[in-house]
Amino acid sequence: MDTTFEKYLDTVDKSLKPLPTSERVDIVKEIKSSILEMEGDNLTTEQILSRLGSPKDLAKAYLGDLLSKESGFSWNRLLMVCAFYSGVGLTGMFVIPCLAIMAPVFILCGIASPVLMAVKLVDYIWHLGLPYVENMGIFTGMMELNPIAEFVIALVVGVFLCLAGRGCWKLLVAYCKKVGKTKSDLSI
Repeated sequence: MDTTFEKYLDTVDKSLKPLPTSERVDIVKEIKSSILEMEGDNLTTEQILSRLGSPKDLAKAYLGDLLSKESGFSWNRLLMVCAFYSGVGLTGMFVIPCLAIMAPVFILCGIASPVLMAVKLVDYIWHLGLPYVENMGIFTGMMELNPIAEFVIALVVGVFLCLAGRGCWKLLVAYCKKVGKTKSDLSI
């Protein structure tokens, strides 16, 4: 067995620490036999790892499966629930707020930048002399750009910002669905 797989199995084992040793060993043996079976099917290391996914996600899936199979109270179940929510809680503390802030901010900036440059372009073309328009622009550090060039650049940047905001939103929704599905599988 490859050292990559040994590291993978070690990470799974560490992620399953709240479980009793016997259950952790059984899970790691099961994953190891799956790896050996895939190696027997002549799959490459990369193909096997892509099928298994992240070791921490695989460990969370096993925790969720174990929790959903058990009913009633047990100390093992309590430890598994604590392990699941501590993993999800720690990632959720960072993932959800960051993505929830980044998505609308990227979209708003993606809309605002071309609109503001359009105002500057209109002021430039019709010589309106609008206040504070001279303060708007793209800072290059060396030279001042023509308002037409600034508008084109702002339009391109706006599209990329809107796409980034949409991507952040999709990641947030996917994360919440995955955690929600795993949580509903727990049936606590």
